[in-house]
Amino acid sequence: MSPILYIIFNRPDHTQRSFEQIRALAPSVLYVAADAPRQGHEGEAERTLQARAITEDIDWPCKVHRLYADENMGCGRRISSAITEVLKDHETLITLEDDCIVEPTFFPYCETLLDRYRHDQRIMAISGDNFQNGNSRTNHSYYFSRYPHCWGWATWRRAWQHFDLKMTRWPEIRESNQLSHFCEGEQQIAYWQHMFDAVQDGSVDSWAFPWTLACWLQNGLTVLPNQNLVSNIGFDRDATHTSVNTAYAHLPTSPLGELNHSDEVFRHAEADRYTDEILYSGPWQRSRTKRRRLFSRKTLFGKRTAA
Repeated sequence: MSPILYIIFNRPDHTQRSFEQIRALAPSVLYVAADAPRQGHEGEAERTLQARAITEDIDWPCKVHRLYADENMGCGRRISSAITEVLKDHETLITLEDDCIVEPTFFPYCETLLDRYRHDQRIMAISGDNFQNGNSRTNHSYYFSRYPHCWGWATWRRAWQHFDLKMTRWPEIRESNQLSHFCEGEQQIAYWQHMFDAVQDGSVDSWAFPWTLACWLQNGLTVLPNQNLVSNIGFDRDATHTSVNTAYAHLPTSPLGELNHSDEVFRHAEADRYTDEILYSGPWQRSRTKRRRLFSRKTLFGKRTAA
């Protein structure tokens, strides 16, 4: 069985729910990673201790490693460094965060595909996420995407070795317009350029965007299930990054059953276009358009009142 990396922080209620799934699985090797509380956040130190205490209640044979930060590292460094630490000693890894509730078949799905694609350099990750709103994309149990969704996912050391939190190649990629190799159209290019810029200048603290870029630079694909296996319960006021509720909070899950494998590996372009439109550049562009309209109305209103 692959080791489980369980990432927690300051939400004991979520930790209580998701840790019960780990208890049911009873992994033989468990890593628990936690960032330190942030200065100036009242009550956070107590909540982080409460979350950590929940993971102390282990009543099955298990080798437990605790990766607790002494000072706050931020989301990008804390999570990515924990993944790196685990993969120093293991070839494979399944990662689950405290706000992700997985369907029980998520774990055998990951294990089976970690083994099946262990040596396939084209595959960078396996995710339990499906954002297709009931659109089944293949006759198999899964399809292949350029998007490495990370609400419950798995990877290999051979893939993670390409991860670069600092995205040192990004300025060169930006200048040479290499995003056009991975994106379809100006809207997608503008969105991903905006996000990669924001990560590199520090205005967005994320490991997931650097991981996306790393996967793209390897022309890598992620395995995604044809049915959703992960429900994110973390869209609340206590969340670090997902404080705004969306249609993709609390998505229902359903069991995948015995896997029906694909003998071919190719990116499902239609599914990726749909994902982009409802999750990435589509909402971003609509938000930009709305802000422009509001600004235009305010400007017109100002001119009228000044007249």
